Amino acid sequence: MAFTQLLILALIQGVTEFLPISSSGHLILLPNLTGMQDQGQVIDVAVHVGTLLAVILYFRTDVKDAAAGTLRLMTGRMDTPGARLAFLLLIATIPVILFGLALKLSGVDDMLRSTAVIGWTMLIFGLVLYWADMKGAQDKADSDWSLRDAIVMGLWQAVALIPGTSRSGITITAARHLGYNRHDGAKLAMLMSIPTIMASAALLGVEVIASADAQAARDGAIAAALAFVSALGALSLMMRLLRSVSFTPYVIYRVILGLFLLWIAYA
Repeated sequence: MAFTQLLILALIQGVTEFLPISSSGHLILLPNLTGMQDQGQVIDVAVHVGTLLAVILYFRTDVKDAAAGTLRLMTGRMDTPGARLAFLLLIATIPVILFGLALKLSGVDDMLRSTAVIGWTMLIFGLVLYWADMKGAQDKADSDWSLRDAIVMGLWQAVALIPGTSRSGITITAARHLGYNRHDGAKLAMLMSIPTIMASAALLGVEVIASADAQAARDGAIAAALAFVSALGALSLMMRLLRSVSFTPYVIYRVILGLFLLWIAYA
């Protein structure tokens, strides 16, 4: 694959994975609107691995605590903040795994990869994000994350399997609706992405190992590195801005793009 296309794909995945504007929707739209060759599953796995490494590095302290807590959970203990975080992340990930398997086994996931679907989800869930951000309280911090809230955010996250919804966008929407402040709500949404991306990459990885060759591995390594750099930059910028800026700019982008895609789909 040409380096230019790898660069475009990595930038799109890296920038949009953590911003509430849907990475999957943009990756689907790229070949649909430009006529570019579909990147294939090897590159899909690679760019997801790149963004996974970025979020792990950015939240390395929380990830380290959760990793240590996972070991305690395996021995039947949940007596530390890290163990509690690991448990809640596990609970929040279950719905998206079950819903994802149901979509894949039924073949519905392929039916949803259309410009019209992405247009509607961009528009509708953008407006839902705006409503939750404007109406939601800001009296909860990440330390207040409870079992109930983890279940609720996990169920909302499962909806993100519909292209164009945005995994980060829908989980941030849920967090704001539950009363978390913008920064900590986004932090919880980003931490929830770690097991979700790991599960997605593992599922796709099993399918591509047999078909991967040296060239595909080289392209994948380049795409992963580029996605890592762009994702880390986008994540750092968003988390800094959230201390003083609302989600409205992302909502405006979603609404404009959604209307444009609906015009293309139905014109």
